Amino acid sequence: MAKVILTNEVQGLGSAGDVVEVKNGYARNYLVPQGYGVHWTRGGEAQVAQLRAARDARALASVEDARALKTKLEEGKIRLFAKSGAEGRLFGAIRPASVATAVSEAGLGEIDKRKVTLPAIKSTGEYRATVHLHEGVDAEITLQIIAQR
Repeated sequence: MAKVILTNEVQGLGSAGDVVEVKNGYARNYLVPQGYGVHWTRGGEAQVAQLRAARDARALASVEDARALKTKLEEGKIRLFAKSGAEGRLFGAIRPASVATAVSEAGLGEIDKRKVTLPAIKSTGEYRATVHLHEGVDAEITLQIIAQR
C-alpha cells in the first residue's frame, strides 16, 4: 500500500489535502501521473496543511454561494429539448452535461456536470434531478423534457 497526498478531488477517494492509502499500482499508474496526487513524505505534511487551509477558506465563502444557487435552481424548471418519436420516447439520453449547459443558458448559474445525478429519462415529461452544490447543500431541480422534432 502507498500513502498519497491528493492534490485534486478524486470521486470516491477524497478531496485535495487528504492523505489516503491506495494500492501501489493505482498510485504509480494513475494518481501521480495524472496529477491527482503526490507521494507522501514528511515534508509533504506542510503541503497538506496548506491545502487544507485553502480548502477551508474556500468552503466558508462557497457555502453561502451554494445556498443562494440552490434557491435559484429550485424556484424554476430547467427546459431541455430532445429528439423523440411520435409517442414521446427519446432517441437518446439526457446527459448530466446537457443539464449543466441548460442551467447556464437559462442564466441560473454554473454547475459542475459531475455533480448532477439523473434518473433514467426515456420519454418526454417532467423529472426530478439532484445537484450536489457543496458539502451538505444539494438542490432538487425539476427538468422539463420537451420533444424536438
